[in-house]
Amino acid sequence: MSIFANEFMIRAFVGAVVIGLTAPALGIYLVQRRMSLIGDGVGHVALTGVGVGLLLNTSPVWTAVVVSAVGAVAIELIRERGRTSGDLALALLFYGGIAGGVMLVGLSGSRSNANLMTYLFGSLATTSRSDLVLILVLGAVVLGLAIGLRPALFAASHDEEYARVSGLPVRALNLLVAVMTAVTVTISMRAVGLLLVSALMVVPVATAQQVARGFLATMGLAMVVGVAAAGSGVWLAWEIDTALGATIVVLAIAGFLAVAVALAALRAVRRRTALRVSRLGQAPARADAEPHEVVLERR
Repeated sequence: MSIFANEFMIRAFVGAVVIGLTAPALGIYLVQRRMSLIGDGVGHVALTGVGVGLLLNTSPVWTAVVVSAVGAVAIELIRERGRTSGDLALALLFYGGIAGGVMLVGLSGSRSNANLMTYLFGSLATTSRSDLVLILVLGAVVLGLAIGLRPALFAASHDEEYARVSGLPVRALNLLVAVMTAVTVTISMRAVGLLLVSALMVVPVATAQQVARGFLATMGLAMVVGVAAAGSGVWLAWEIDTALGATIVVLAIAGFLAVAVALAALRAVRRRTALRVSRLGQAPARADAEPHEVVLERR
């Protein structure tokens, strides 16, 4: 049976492709700022938002967006003012977020472990039409901001002091990245889960950095890798009946390793070729040949 014969798998495929585009487009700014693990911290806080939604019998996605956005803004303000180290702030997000989420899920009527595992490790196959619309709308907003504000976001991520001198609103841009991270984590929890979402934001970027030169080329290639991992992950999970989120992340990591091995092999071949040429020596130059750098002056 074809994967597209089922409506829920079509929704899964479309949602995964949107997330595969959005997550690396934002993740490249986090990598540039050396905050690759912030996605994990925000993901743990988002679990608290899920618990709040289940406890209040409202949409867990919207409450997760609000709670994770507040948490992301808080960690950005802490990082900016330097009142505590970034590692400690991330630790507070990690432990406080996941502990609060598990506790609130336990207090709600949804005590099923399967319900909790759905948000921790993803279950895009159970995505409803309203969930897909939410993924499409929020994903389009994040993707539009990440691409449309690329020069300003890159400047603020690369060198904050230079960006301030240039007149850019660095604090506003940093807070915007924090909120975009929260939104991306929240919509991605349907695909890869809150515990794995950071991988889809970072691994495609790391893969693209091995090959591409320049920020724009790296962003574009990372988005291609993200879409390829997400789309092929949906198909492979359908074929071999595995967890969708884990399959997507494994394929993304496999792509990174494949590129790393291929580049290492290419460098080894080039070294051997250069060594062979140096042993053979260069052919003697013709006596009447003029050196390339010499330019004769007319008299």
